[in-house]
Amino acid sequence: MKILVTAGPTREPIDSVRFISNASSGQMGFVVAAEAAARGHEVVLLTGPVHLDTPPGVTRRDFVTVDELQAALGEEFPAADALAMSAAVGDFTVERPAGQKLSRRAGPVEISLVPTPDLIAGVAVDKRADQIVCAFAVEDLPHDQAIAKAREEMVAKHADLVVLNTPAAMAAGASWACILAPEGVVLPGADRCKTELAVAIVDQLETRHHHKLSD
Repeated sequence: MKILVTAGPTREPIDSVRFISNASSGQMGFVVAAEAAARGHEVVLLTGPVHLDTPPGVTRRDFVTVDELQAALGEEFPAADALAMSAAVGDFTVERPAGQKLSRRAGPVEISLVPTPDLIAGVAVDKRADQIVCAFAVEDLPHDQAIAKAREEMVAKHADLVVLNTPAAMAAGASWACILAPEGVVLPGADRCKTELAVAIVDQLETRHHHKLSD
C-alpha cells in the first residue's frame, strides 16, 4: 500500500515573526509512519514544524501553514491507498497578518481570526472506492459525548475511521484513545502509548483496504 500520513501542528502568521499554533508534537503521525514503513508499505509523511527525525524508509515533506498542507494533500492524496490525517490542523487563521513585526509601543492590537477549510473533508469527498481515510478527533468532552460527536464528524468528513482522543494526547507519549468505524467501536477506549495505538491504526488501514479491493 501507499500510505499518506500527516503529522504535527500548523502555524498561521500574525506578523513577520509571530504566529498562532497548537501543542502538537507530531509524535502520533511519526509513529504511524514508522509502523507502516516497517511493514513494507510505501509511506509519505507530511509534517508540520516538529523536532523529530524522519523514520527509516519514509519520504518526508514539510509544511508550515494550513494552505501549504492543503496543497501537499492535493498533490499526494490521489496516488495514495490510505490517508492517516493525524496533523493538528489549526481551525483558524489570521484574517490580515501584518507584513512586518508589530510593535507593542503602538498599544493594544486586535487580531481577527477566520475559520480554515476542513482539509480532510475536502480530499475525502472525492476519494476512490478503494481509498481509506482515517481522521483524528480531539474532544474535551465526557467519553460518551465525544464518541457521539466523533461519529457525526466521521460521516460529515466522508471518513472510514476516526481516532478519538483527548487534549491530554497533545505532546504526550500516551493517552486515552479509541478507534471508531461505521460499524461501531473497533478499538475500545483505553489509556495507550502512541506506538501501541499506531499498530492498531495500521492494522485497520490494511484490513479495510484489503476488504475494499475484494468487494
